[in-house]
Amino acid sequence: MKIKHGARLTALIAALAVLTVQISAQTLSVTKSAVLPCGKQPKQVLFTPDGKAVVLPLLDDTGFEVITLPAAGEPAQTETPASRSVVRPPRAERKGFAEGLFVPEKGAFFISQMTTGYVYEYAYPGFTLRREIPVGGEWCKFIAWDGTRQRLAVSNWISNTVSIIDYESGKTVKTVRTAAAPRGLAFTENGNTLIVTCFDGGVVQKIHVESGTETARIGVPKSAMRHIAVTADETRAYVSDMYHAAVYEIDLAAFTVTDTYRVFNNPNTICLYKDRYLFVSSRGPNDPVDYTRRSPENGKITVIDTAAKTVLAAIDGGNQPTGLSVAPDGSSFCFSNFQDANVELYRIRFAE
Repeated sequence: MKIKHGARLTALIAALAVLTVQISAQTLSVTKSAVLPCGKQPKQVLFTPDGKAVVLPLLDDTGFEVITLPAAGEPAQTETPASRSVVRPPRAERKGFAEGLFVPEKGAFFISQMTTGYVYEYAYPGFTLRREIPVGGEWCKFIAWDGTRQRLAVSNWISNTVSIIDYESGKTVKTVRTAAAPRGLAFTENGNTLIVTCFDGGVVQKIHVESGTETARIGVPKSAMRHIAVTADETRAYVSDMYHAAVYEIDLAAFTVTDTYRVFNNPNTICLYKDRYLFVSSRGPNDPVDYTRRSPENGKITVIDTAAKTVLAAIDGGNQPTGLSVAPDGSSFCFSNFQDANVELYRIRFAE
């Protein structure tokens, strides 16, 4: 069921600076174009495949929110009408919506609900419910897609498992044991291999999917591995480590760390742009009493040129920027501020 909010959202870019950084012979301009309110505790944000809207799984709210973005070229200083709707999956009252995934080849959007152990599949476009899938694990988090074998992987934070789900049947066909608190996932090698980042286990695991056996691992003492992004040719991966405020570059063939990038406190989501420029959302320092409270300092978005091995810029975020997404056409990126209950949108432009 959808609930419509007849709200007019203000695109806030008046008097906001343009951040410009020099990249080789090119200049990258990153310009804030809008700040849009959303529901409580937006854990993640995703551009829709057509780039016309963003979707936000809400951890402390009753579903996921779909926000239609202001049209390109609209005057930034005027109020911009925007459509907002909250989609309520079954068991919405139990909240806990953590991560989403678009699978364009299936015309599908999936979302996980930690508190129930379910993943819900919706048709896209339209966001009509197709089915609910019991994962068979506790505190389900991240979802990855294997297009070769037509299956999903879902990490289960408390169970210390990953559920492998056949798309056609919606059944869990294999449960893979992992180190403590698995989170980020990526299929590689035509779906034969699964890379798993383990938050409490302090490792990145390489697992042979069919046998469920670990074939290699990278361990960093006291680390808290969170998210992973893999290059299109599967030669490199990038992993965020919240404890050490770092992002590791990994040679996937050798399965070793080749570079370490220092970023701001508590790096969360990472996104690759043009398979070279890495965007990292860092939540900021924890409240000294309770990490679930507002941070004493706002977070940042770090931009890294992985070819030049340099940090290009740090963009100020709101309170606890967590989710992060780059538009399919590479024209913009956005991030969700967990404690502020909003999403910030930026335009990206290269010029000689």
